Amino acid sequence: MNFSLRPIDDIVAILFAFVVATTIHEFMHATVALRLGDTTARDQGRITLNPLGHFEPVGFFGMVMISIGFPFIGWGKPVPVSPWRLTRIDREHRHRGLALVALAGPVSNVVQAAVAVIPIQYAVRNDVDLGRVGFVLGWFVTINVLLASFNMIPIPPLDGFNILNGLLPGFWQPILAPIARYGFPILLLLFFIGGQIGGSIVDSMLDPVQNSLNDLLYYGLI
Repeated sequence: MNFSLRPIDDIVAILFAFVVATTIHEFMHATVALRLGDTTARDQGRITLNPLGHFEPVGFFGMVMISIGFPFIGWGKPVPVSPWRLTRIDREHRHRGLALVALAGPVSNVVQAAVAVIPIQYAVRNDVDLGRVGFVLGWFVTINVLLASFNMIPIPPLDGFNILNGLLPGFWQPILAPIARYGFPILLLLFFIGGQIGGSIVDSMLDPVQNSLNDLLYYGLI
């Protein structure tokens, strides 16, 4: 298999985008959980925009590998959420609270991408050369769209699973619980050793969301 290393400028821009986007993503999980009554993340110092507060060594290694150009998975330190501490949600609807906490992450990535695309759109419409800033902003939009789309896949431990669980009637929870326990191995199986079949399953869930977000950001905001 032929592989070529990405240019160093791309690697730095992609890694920068991952760190910022992931930090805000996890910060928003923690903030929404606190707003719903769960102080677990706050007690562990996760209500912070300091990247070190959300640093996870293996997940960061994945970000580095993606930045270099390898197919990999990267992630920040997961935010702890205790459903029974979501006291501002009715007890029978705690799974809905988990869905709101989960949704906050991908939504934050869409907002970040939307903010970053504004100067890009302005430059295009006014024939302005943003230079290196435009280069970094372009990667920032791309990475945020990727994170939002990937996290919406309804496979645990991705946010999409808790979002789906929150939308479904309560009787689905005991049915989905076993999937939650084995979700990460399933995700790794699909991504790393699923080959063409596994890759096509992931792509079929990722591509529609990714393409729709790109269309909205680059064409819908003009």
